[in-house]
Amino acid sequence: MKKENKSPFIFLTLVFFILISSFIAANDSFTWVLEVFPVIIGIVILVITYRKFRLTDFLYSLLIVHSVILAVGSIYTYAEVPLGFWMQDWFGFTRNHYDRIGHFAQGFFPAILVREILLRLSPLRRGKLFNFIIVSICLAVSAFYELIEFSYTVLIGASAESFLGTQGDVWDAQWDMSFALIGAIISLLILSGIHDRFLKKLTKK
Repeated sequence: MKKENKSPFIFLTLVFFILISSFIAANDSFTWVLEVFPVIIGIVILVITYRKFRLTDFLYSLLIVHSVILAVGSIYTYAEVPLGFWMQDWFGFTRNHYDRIGHFAQGFFPAILVREILLRLSPLRRGKLFNFIIVSICLAVSAFYELIEFSYTVLIGASAESFLGTQGDVWDAQWDMSFALIGAIISLLILSGIHDRFLKKLTKK
């Protein structure tokens, strides 16, 4: 009898724990919803598609780390995360740069998600063009998210600052997309080999 892989259930339990903990600790519940909304949508999609398209354990682990980064930002808002202030003191930054970590992660972790989906569901194969397509998709998603933030700002006005966390930087959107782009490229460079081993293991089951 084939033993059931419990990794997805462990993943789901950990993410729920992360979300609940961050909600309890959050300074503002509405901002919390805005910040963790991608995680909530992701969970719904993964639950619905689980039986037909279970992900690799490696990708589940990466998504947990990404959830933690988003959850921490949702507790304080990205401009107020203590780690960002510590970095400000350590390196002499002029602002809280935790949002840069968040947007780097926005490219770094989804790159492997996109890679897995394309390798398993499309005729595309590994190569320079394949990696270019992955990076382009991650950059497009980052740009789309910036458009959502822009639309939200137009609708809400000045009160959107806690969600945007621009900290007075007029180039914040460009920096955000740049860090997502860098994150996606670095992710493919250092994680593709490990990801391939997990993909091979999954196809043997």
